[in-house]
Amino acid sequence: MKTYGGHFDIPEKKEKIKELTKKTEENNFWNDREKAEEVLKELNDEKNLVDKIETKKIEIEDNLDLLELLELEPDEKIEMQLEGAVKKLDQEVEELNLLLLLNGPYDKKDCIMEIHSGAGGTEACDWAMMLYRMYLRWCEKKQYKTELLDYQPGEEAGIKSASIKIKGIHAYGYLKNEKGVHRLVRLSPFDSNNRRHTSFASVDIIPEIEQDNNIEIDEKDLKIDVYRSTGAGGQGVNTTDSAVRITHLPTKIVVTCQNERSQIQNKEQALKVLKSKLLMKKIEEQEKELNKIKGQQMNIEFGSQIRSYVMHPYSMVKDHRTGVETSNVLKVLDGDIDLFIESNLKREL
Repeated sequence: MKTYGGHFDIPEKKEKIKELTKKTEENNFWNDREKAEEVLKELNDEKNLVDKIETKKIEIEDNLDLLELLELEPDEKIEMQLEGAVKKLDQEVEELNLLLLLNGPYDKKDCIMEIHSGAGGTEACDWAMMLYRMYLRWCEKKQYKTELLDYQPGEEAGIKSASIKIKGIHAYGYLKNEKGVHRLVRLSPFDSNNRRHTSFASVDIIPEIEQDNNIEIDEKDLKIDVYRSTGAGGQGVNTTDSAVRITHLPTKIVVTCQNERSQIQNKEQALKVLKSKLLMKKIEEQEKELNKIKGQQMNIEFGSQIRSYVMHPYSMVKDHRTGVETSNVLKVLDGDIDLFIESNLKREL
């Protein structure tokens, strides 16, 4: 039997499966239904990944044996069959390799995406809306569920901001590198002189983290405002002041929620997002301190420009961290962003 190394060594994953299986056999396992469902979800994910890897190993073994036979007795039909199988395996192994890169502590989690328009009025608001649509289209293709938490329309067009919960395995892992400033260059549809404009919008990605994350919030540190929900596109507009905005005074972090029908539910959801944001802020500060000690400088700081979408005088979308680019801007804006997601995950190797 041949052996395989690198990312495809899986004894550690099998040990993880044993640990999770033991948890499911504990007498009090179902006392906390939400945690129990998370354990079962993780167990199934680990089992599915191990099954996929082992199936591919068997297929590789079979093809290697077939190759040995082919060397002894050439056969054109078998050679063509083998070429097709190898090509398919290459693609499947690449997909598995990418999946195995999603091994961060929060990579499997659902996430909250926030989109904010930059300076520039209507132009920036329209660009924020274009990004909003791009990510929703990507979620549809991935069969991820989305839930609109907050939506602030622009005065003339587009959106000032939007907050979306994205639910699906590895949602945070795939989208974490989308955090940063996105730049658009185009001929403005809002300019009567049809001049070229540059617009900016920022994207933030926060993993949805369990509430036992050791982050404590003092009520004295919170400023809570309530207001009437605006709704999206004229839908779901509330006639009561149920929307909630929470400002964490020490950090100036602001979170809003208006998708629930009651003020209490919106407050609970907003507090969950705030706790996740505070935890990520704590982690980012620890990483910065560690890099200072090591004498390293972070390549990407929050708020830096990560990607440009140019529609005039030429067509190009370029990721400034990896150098990866494509000329098909419309396809990207229709949700085809896997090229950039994958290149950024591989950059972390």
